[in-house]
Amino acid sequence: MKTTVSTAPYGAWGSPIDAALAASLDGRPEYVGTVGDEVWWTAPRPEEGGRRTLVRLRADGTEAAALPAPWNARSRVIEYGGAPWAGLARPAGGPLIVFVHFDDQRLYAYEPDGAAAPRPLTPVSPVGGGLRWADLRIDADRGEVWGVLEEFTGAAPTEVRRVIAAVPLDGSAAEDRAALRELSGGAHRFVTGPRLSPDGRRAAWLAWDHPRMPWDGTEVILAEVADDGGFTGERRLLGGAGEAVAQVEWAADGALLYVSDVSGWWNLHRIDPDAAPGTGSGDIPGTGTGPGTDTGAEAATGTPLCPREEDFGGPLWALGLRWFLPLESGLIAVVHGRGPAALGVLDPETGELVDAPGPWTEYRATLAAAGTRVLGVAASPRSGYEVVELDTRTGRARVIGAAHVDPVDPAYYPEPRIRTFTGVDGREVHAHIYPPHSPDHGAPDGGPPPFVVWAHGGPTSRSPLVLDLEIAYFTSRGIGVADVNYGGSTGYGRAYRERLRERWGEVDVEDCAAVARALAEEGTADPSRLAIRGGSAGGWTAAASLATTELYACGTVSYPVLDLVGWADGGTHDFESRYLHTLIGPEEEVPERYRERAPLTHAGRVSAPFLLLQGLEDPICPPAQCERFLAETAGRGVPHAYLTFEGEGHGFRRATTLVRALEAELSLYAQTFGITRTDIPVLEFTK
Repeated sequence: MKTTVSTAPYGAWGSPIDAALAASLDGRPEYVGTVGDEVWWTAPRPEEGGRRTLVRLRADGTEAAALPAPWNARSRVIEYGGAPWAGLARPAGGPLIVFVHFDDQRLYAYEPDGAAAPRPLTPVSPVGGGLRWADLRIDADRGEVWGVLEEFTGAAPTEVRRVIAAVPLDGSAAEDRAALRELSGGAHRFVTGPRLSPDGRRAAWLAWDHPRMPWDGTEVILAEVADDGGFTGERRLLGGAGEAVAQVEWAADGALLYVSDVSGWWNLHRIDPDAAPGTGSGDIPGTGTGPGTDTGAEAATGTPLCPREEDFGGPLWALGLRWFLPLESGLIAVVHGRGPAALGVLDPETGELVDAPGPWTEYRATLAAAGTRVLGVAASPRSGYEVVELDTRTGRARVIGAAHVDPVDPAYYPEPRIRTFTGVDGREVHAHIYPPHSPDHGAPDGGPPPFVVWAHGGPTSRSPLVLDLEIAYFTSRGIGVADVNYGGSTGYGRAYRERLRERWGEVDVEDCAAVARALAEEGTADPSRLAIRGGSAGGWTAAASLATTELYACGTVSYPVLDLVGWADGGTHDFESRYLHTLIGPEEEVPERYRERAPLTHAGRVSAPFLLLQGLEDPICPPAQCERFLAETAGRGVPHAYLTFEGEGHGFRRATTLVRALEAELSLYAQTFGITRTDIPVLEFTK
C-alpha cells in the first residue's frame, strides 16, 4: 500500500515517537556476567524512578527481573560507578548475588530463589560520602567478596582513599568497619578490582594518581596472594605516565594480557610476569616521592598480539569495564575498531581476528564467557542495545536477552551517514549526520532544514552510531541532528584523543562549528536555523559555543561545566578534580586560562536563546555552576529557561525528567526557528 506523504514545514511534522516513548526506552543493559549456567546483567527502569534492576536469564531461556523495587544496583565509586554486582552458583538454594545498593552504597547479599530480603554486608559510614564499592568478585573458598573500597575520610569530596578490600559474606562486617579486610597497600589514589591468576597465587590490577586521568597513564600492579588472602610484595610491572593501560586479565598459562596505547592505539599485549623486570618488591612508584611520581625504575614491555591502528580498549570511566576476555580455548574475545566497535575473536598465536556475524555495529565494553559462548551488549542504527551471544564453536551470533522490539514502524527511524569533515588547520573531524526523515512527511520547496549539533560528554568519550530515540524524536519531526566526535574523542587513537590537551573550549568548539558550517555551505542545513546541545562536558562545549561564536540560533545546555575556577577549587568530585590539568593546563602555570576559557567569563556575550537543564543532586557539576552563569546573563534581554529536577544527579534517569527535558528542548527550537507545534507544553522564557 502506498503511503500518503503530507507536505509540512521542517520541524512541524507529526511523529509517533513522542517524548514518553523515548524516555521509556532510555538506558541500556550493562555489566553482563554469568552465574553458573545463567546470564545476568543490570537494566534500566526509567519508569521506576530511574533505578537499575538485575535481570536473570535462566538456563531454560526465560528472562525476568531478579531484584525487586526499590533495590537499585548501582555504584557511586568515582561517581561514575563500576561493576555493581557479582554472583556465585551454589549446589543448593540457588545463586547468591552480592550487589551495591545505590541509596546507601552498602553491599548486600541476596538469594533470589529464597523469600528473604537482601541483607547488608557492609556498614554505613557517617563520614563524607561514606563507604562505596565497585568491581566485585566473590571468593567462595574464603567466604568473601573482593572489590574496590572507596572510603571518605572527611567532608570534602577530595578527602577520600581507595583500596582493594575483602568483605565477609556472613554479614559480620555489616555494622563493623574493623571486620573489613584491606588487601592492597593504599599507595595509589585510584585502583581497579583485582584479577587473580589461574593458580590463585597472584593478583594484578590497575592504579593511577592525580593529576593523571586513566587514559593519560596507568600502571599495572602485581602482588603475591598469601595463604590468608592478603597481598604481599606489591610492585609495578608496567605502564606509567605516558602509557594508558585500560584492562588487564590472566591467560590460562599464567601470562598477563593487557590493553596498552604505547603504540598510539589501544592494542592487546601479552607478557610473562616472571620474565619482566618491573620494580623491586614493594617498591611502588609514588610511595616515597609523592603520588604518581615515576621513580625511574625500569618497566616491562609486552608483546603485541594484533598490532593495528585500531583501539582494543577505551577510556576507563567506570571500574570493571571489559574490552577483552580470555576464553577456555585459548582464544581471546575482543571489542575493537576505529570508530565503531565490533566484537571479534582473536587467535593470539597467529594474530588472526574474526569478527562476529550479525547486524550489530557497536559493542559495549562488557564481556562475559561461558564455555564456548561469548556474551556482550550490542546495538546498531536500527536496533537498541541487546544482550548478544556468540558461539565461538559454530560462529553463530544471536540475541538472548533485552531483545530490541520496534515500538513504532522502523520507517520513522533516522537514516544516518558517517561523515569526515575538514576542520581548522585541515584536521579531520568525525561525525554522524542524521537528516530529517519520515515516511509520511515531506517539506515544501524553499530551503534546507534546521539542524542541531550534538556535543557528547566526557569529553574523553565518543558518540556511537546506534539507534537513539532521542535523535529519532527530532529527525522524525523534521529537525536534523549532527552528532560530532570532535578532537579529543576516543576510538581514533591517542593522537586524536590528545588534540584536546590544554585546548578544551577551543578544539571542541571549532570542530563542532566546522561540521555545522560545512552542512550549511553544502545546503544540508539552514545556516539561520542551527542549534547546539550537550550535557556535562558537552554542556561546556554548547555553552562555550554560544558565548564565543555567533553561529547558533539557540542552544540546550545540560548539567554543564561553566566555571573552571570554581570547578577546580573543590567544586566537583575527586575523580575529575584534576582533569583540567590536561584539558586546560596546570592551574599554577596558566591561571589566566581558567578564567579566559570559561563560558561564565563570556556569559555577557551570549545573545541566542538557551535552555539550561540541571539535576539538583549532581555531585559532578553542581547547580551552583548554572546559578552563577544565570546571574551573569540576568537582565540582558536574552530569552532563556532554567529547569531543575529533584532527585536527579549527573545525567537524567527518571522518565518524568526525560519527558520534561525533551519537550522543553523541542519547544526551544520551535520558538526560535519559527515552527508551530501544539503537541508539547510551551517553554516559558525569562529575559
